[in-house]
Amino acid sequence: MNFLSVDARLWKLFFVLYKLAEMGAGSRTIKVSTEYLAERIMASQQTASRYLIQLEKTGWINRDIRPEGCLIRITDSGMAKLKKLHSSLRLIMEAEYPPSVTLEGVVFTGLGEGAYYVTRDGYRRQFIEKLGFDPYPGTLNLKLTTEYDMKTRSELETYPSIEIEGFTDETRTFGSVKCYPAIINNKVKGAVIFAMRSHYNASALEVIAPNFLRSQLKLKDGNKVKVEALILP
Repeated sequence: MNFLSVDARLWKLFFVLYKLAEMGAGSRTIKVSTEYLAERIMASQQTASRYLIQLEKTGWINRDIRPEGCLIRITDSGMAKLKKLHSSLRLIMEAEYPPSVTLEGVVFTGLGEGAYYVTRDGYRRQFIEKLGFDPYPGTLNLKLTTEYDMKTRSELETYPSIEIEGFTDETRTFGSVKCYPAIINNKVKGAVIFAMRSHYNASALEVIAPNFLRSQLKLKDGNKVKVEALILP
């Protein structure tokens, strides 16, 4: 996923950087007073001055202080940040699908078959190759309790996914699995999986991860869990 990852404290600096670029500082050195900049960003003169100091320390602008104002030009680093923001916004605005969807479910004890299926070599090798991690032998099972979440689950299944191909071993045939990289409780990376053959109905959500999620997130039956499923561009 190519979405912008930025410390939330820097977003105000992005806005000021954008305003400076709007005044031409991306392609030439401009002269601007803190009073004028304050009007452009609708802040106090002291705040505008503080932002310029922060932008300079961050390395996003070069600043030469003169009696009549500051000579400012956005650095290559600052322009790279603006271009990355532009690309990320364009990707979101022009994408056929949303970048992610978030579902909430309640932890429940499943049938115990997750460990068996996840550890089948035909699946496990593909999980490692295509998802980038070796899954813990088992799934975290979530019960979707609201109409919104069940509808979102149905929508998610129509979006592009990572396909785990089915296979046949000496004893039986295993069906294909659709996977969506996911972030569980805004902390742990894993994946939502949809098995073509499942013992659960559409109100259940199965999640895999490199570690035992119940232990890592201190979960027990009845706890609510949020899962952000990431959609392939």
